[in-house]
Amino acid sequence: MSRDALKTLFHPFAAEVLPAPAAGERYLFLGAEAGFRLPDGFEAGLDCVQGFRPFWLPLEKAGFAPKPVVEGDDYDGALVLVGKHKGENENRVAEALKRVRAGGAIVVAGSKEDGIQSLRKTLERLGLLTDHMPKYHGVALILRRPDDIAPALAVLSARPATVENRFTAAPGMFSHDRVDAGSELLASRLPAGFDGNAADFGAGWGYLSVMLAEKAPSTARIDLFEADYAALQHARANLAANCPNLTARFFWQDLGTEPPKEKYDLVIMNPPFHEAQAAEPALGQAFIRTAAAVLRPGGELLLVANRGLPYEPVLKENFRESGEVCRNARFKVLQARK
Repeated sequence: MSRDALKTLFHPFAAEVLPAPAAGERYLFLGAEAGFRLPDGFEAGLDCVQGFRPFWLPLEKAGFAPKPVVEGDDYDGALVLVGKHKGENENRVAEALKRVRAGGAIVVAGSKEDGIQSLRKTLERLGLLTDHMPKYHGVALILRRPDDIAPALAVLSARPATVENRFTAAPGMFSHDRVDAGSELLASRLPAGFDGNAADFGAGWGYLSVMLAEKAPSTARIDLFEADYAALQHARANLAANCPNLTARFFWQDLGTEPPKEKYDLVIMNPPFHEAQAAEPALGQAFIRTAAAVLRPGGELLLVANRGLPYEPVLKENFRESGEVCRNARFKVLQARK
């Protein structure tokens, strides 16, 4: 889905404030999303980087051959589309600085809701900003890659967080600097006697999978499904560090459009429930339907949700039995059986 910030990002070229990149030049596009239209004369090759699977798939369909992680260097320029997370945005600018040749143009764009004004002030303090252009309800920031990028990288480069002295995560991931309270509540209700194959839907950086493996050491296997590529790589590292003997597999998938191909005895999940700034129960409801489709007869679903989210009707529609396990002031744990 196209958004205004995409048009803002290309506006400096459309307005001829920056020359259109010529054929044979290479531009890096960090945080790339599909739906943009290249300005007339923009003929450079685009290397699109997007680690969020629901955004990666449309780019692939559009023929851009996107990558989930940044690769290469000595680019002629870069485009950076900012998102909702300050640390992730700053890290994308740092990556652009590292990958673009000295003197190359870097354009950064986003809306006020994305925190573009805060990022603008940071880049101004670092002496990187050469121009800015408000357009399409957003702002495009124009930089030139300096010869010495060390001072900027020291400020902008995101550092992984350590959680409870044994997990690592990074800015931009869900609850990257602490254990989410909902996940913690669900962890307290995981079955100690489980010995089958489990799936962790929306596994994030792996907390619930580690908790299941520790509480139920006879677990045969856990498959982790996560749409955020970077979070999945942290989950891989966290399981290796905390559960080295567990058989685990890792799947970078959008469960809304790419359902698992195997059957499971247990599905655990703390499903996503936000789209942009608004609560969107349909996301969690889709996860529930997918879980129902992949559970074996007699298989169990355990999920945690904000108390106000209307998941009970979809559980009743798709499972033989369902109900509430527990709740606190903010969350409820729901259980269902095929």
